[in-house]
This record gives sequence, C-alpha cells and structure tokens, in this order.
Amino acid sequence: MKRIFETEAEFKSLTEEIIASAIDVHKELGPGLLESVYEYCFAAELKRRDLYVQQQMRLPIVYKGETLEKEFVIDVLVENVVVVELKAVEHLTSLHEVQLVTYLKLANKKVGLLINFNVTNIAQHGLKRRINGRFKQ
Repeated sequence: MKRIFETEAEFKSLTEEIIASAIDVHKELGPGLLESVYEYCFAAELKRRDLYVQQQMRLPIVYKGETLEKEFVIDVLVENVVVVELKAVEHLTSLHEVQLVTYLKLANKKVGLLINFNVTNIAQHGLKRRINGRFKQ
C-alpha cells in the first residue's frame, strides 16, 4: 500500500525512522568504511522496516530544455519522498548541503537528509535535514 506524506508531522515521523535506521547501521559498523558499504547496509535496514527504497536513483540533467546524457545520482530515495545523501567524510561541508538542496529541487522532493557515517555520533555531528518549499497545513 502506497503511503501518503503531505504534512510536516508525516514527514517528521518518516525522517525519524530513516535517522533511526542510520543510527542502527552506524552502531553495527562504526565509522571508517566506504560510503558504498554504508549505503547497502542502510538500504537493507530501511527495507527491514518495510520502507520502500530506491538506490542510486538517476535524475536527468536538463539544460535549456535539452536533456543531456549526463545524470545526477541520488544515493537513496525513501518512500519516493525523502532524498538521502550519504557521506563517509571527515566532516560535512556547505558544499554537501548545497548538493542535497539541489537534488531536492531537481527531483521536486520536499525533504532531504544528509548523513555522514564517518563520525562518532551521527545524531550530533553527522546529520543535516533540509526542506524544499512549504508543507500543507
């Protein structure tokens, strides 16, 4: 059954489940691995929680009305509504945040999470949440 997400409360509940999944993966694996390892384990954890997951989702680049051969790639899309960009870097930068916001706009999605697994505590140092537009009241 396809779930509908429109209100801020509905998105909040979903993002909390996504964050809990990331924390579980991090507790199991710890920091220091490749981003691709975290991605596959994270996707598996999300699926265990009965969430619909798409990995390496491709977005075409459209420039001045022309679709180009190059594509953007979103790491993980959850329930077709939350863009999740994963990192395994020393620290998140403003460039990582801009990348997430750009993907939100290009994919026309409302909520995005940027998660860095190469930290000691994801909740404190490895997580950014961004919103594209407004929620329905």
